[in-house]
Amino acid sequence: MVGTGSFIGGVSRYLLSLLIKEKISGVFPWATFTVNIIGCSLIGLAYVMMERHNLADEWKLFFTTGILGGFTTFSAFSFEGVQLFREGQIAIAVVYTMTSVIVGLLSTYLSYKFSANLYDHL
Repeated sequence: MVGTGSFIGGVSRYLLSLLIKEKISGVFPWATFTVNIIGCSLIGLAYVMMERHNLADEWKLFFTTGILGGFTTFSAFSFEGVQLFREGQIAIAVVYTMTSVIVGLLSTYLSYKFSANLYDHL
């Protein structure tokens, strides 16, 4: 289940990254940033759905560790941040690192709260 989910998530990340890189250029790593923030939002939604529907552990692993783990990429985020520092792009590296962490956590939290509130009112 994890392997299948990772395949789906990894291929989805790759295709979305290509699309973003085609539309947005520049020094800031928009593709990785966007993919990771989308993944953070989706995991908030996923946890609400898993809590409300009591999914079996295999399905939780499929969605979270598999699909979303394959979709998001902490290693690329880390590498791109280090590369920006090495290239002397200190301000961009700091902004990228800080916004990735802050916006990622905020996206997960808001997605979870919004999804839980919406689900409770349906």
